[in-house]
Amino acid sequence: MHYWNGAFHEGSGKNHTLINPATGEATGEYRLASSADVNEAVAAAKTAYPAFKALTPGERAELLLGLATQLDARSQEIAELESRQTGKSIRLATEFDVPGTIDNAKFFAGAARQLTGLSAGTYWEQSTSMVRREPLGVIGSIAPWNYPLQMAAWKIFPAVAAGNTIVLKTSEMTPGTSLILAEAATAAGFVPGVINVIAGDGPEAGETLVTHPDVVMSSFTGSTKVGRRIMELAAAKGSRVHLELGGKAPFVVFDDADIEAAARGAVAGSLINTGQDCTAATRAIVAREHFDAFTSRVTELMESVRIGNPADPATDMGSLISVTHRARVAATVDRAREAGATIHCGGEIPTTNHLGEDLPGDSETTAYYAPTLISGIDTSAEVWREEIFGPVLVAIAFDTDDEAIALANDTPYGLAASAWTKTTNRAMRAAADIEAGCVWINEHIPIVSDMPHGGYKASGFGKDMSQYSFEEYTQIKHVFIDHHDDPHHEWQDTIFTS
Repeated sequence: MHYWNGAFHEGSGKNHTLINPATGEATGEYRLASSADVNEAVAAAKTAYPAFKALTPGERAELLLGLATQLDARSQEIAELESRQTGKSIRLATEFDVPGTIDNAKFFAGAARQLTGLSAGTYWEQSTSMVRREPLGVIGSIAPWNYPLQMAAWKIFPAVAAGNTIVLKTSEMTPGTSLILAEAATAAGFVPGVINVIAGDGPEAGETLVTHPDVVMSSFTGSTKVGRRIMELAAAKGSRVHLELGGKAPFVVFDDADIEAAARGAVAGSLINTGQDCTAATRAIVAREHFDAFTSRVTELMESVRIGNPADPATDMGSLISVTHRARVAATVDRAREAGATIHCGGEIPTTNHLGEDLPGDSETTAYYAPTLISGIDTSAEVWREEIFGPVLVAIAFDTDDEAIALANDTPYGLAASAWTKTTNRAMRAAADIEAGCVWINEHIPIVSDMPHGGYKASGFGKDMSQYSFEEYTQIKHVFIDHHDDPHHEWQDTIFTS
């Protein structure tokens, strides 16, 4: 199913079966969006744009507050579906994904009324200049499968708060909660065509959306490789892009850090969403004198994580998104093992958890992978350099602060990082010198609606969330008002003197 122009529609593309990756069970079947479906959704957004643009910020704010109320009323339904379609634990969906999305809607309801520019003033003789911040038009957004609901919210809410209309392409594997969001928007009073959601693959639906002549901006969250493809397609028509791409987050543990706090932070930060998070801790860079204590404690904590059915509230970590993705994660770890790396824990496809409880389904059709800690590698290793996107943490030791910062920046990515220290000077140096869009100190992962999220280097550019996101979804217009009574203006003497 797809949602455009205020109603559900059947797709006209090929059939696609939805699979619960934690049980291996088919949960539904639908037809993907074709290019023709994308064109209809864009046409609906284009038709809705003029009237929606004309709303006052206060009117758009009321719509977003109404949407937050609608989502809150359906929060349990949404959390259960988010867990079922992704394999993530119901605790994560209930305590992180859904409330974070509702808070995001409330934030942008307020932010819609705070669009700012330079104060009106005189910058040229006998004139007044002012700045208008205006929407762009129809936005085409592409969201990934790891956080289907939250990524839809991060794309949709700032776009519509600024007065744009939007067509969101959600992953074909995880369409359900984005469709509920679109349906809830209609129930909240958004007119048909403002928020539209299609589910389809990248080569057809995604590329049709990016290259559509009526789409004035493309916003994408996903891999760096696909992000570069989107830049190529958008460049051909000269339209804007906003990219939040891959990550390989460093987790720097200085010699004065609280090792227990750091170990707990490393496990939580590397295993959130089964490691399928671009900001997840993936490279632990640890002071040599604490390396053994740190890896030992991380191993203990990882081995205590309860893997199991995501629908069970007692489950700490569910499955990966698919058997295909699990195979990629496992193959990467296997290559590290074959190259001589030390596997402290995990590195295998489990059939039971640490309590001896059987995991759901058959390991051939479910996508579980054990929490994994790796050391004994150098900085040329694949597991150090490439994004694994699974529950895998790699650890390496350092001797000096300069070396720690260099190791942190030894990556083409720059989305997020953390530093663990009790020293103010070290904390401030890490915050300044680590090349990442977010640097946490003595924490790793918390993201709030009020603060910007976005990357450096190959992790993309542009910001999600916060007031800064309006830089992506608005354009600036200078308005100049002349005050002269005399038709003769002095600057015109450069052209003619009569």
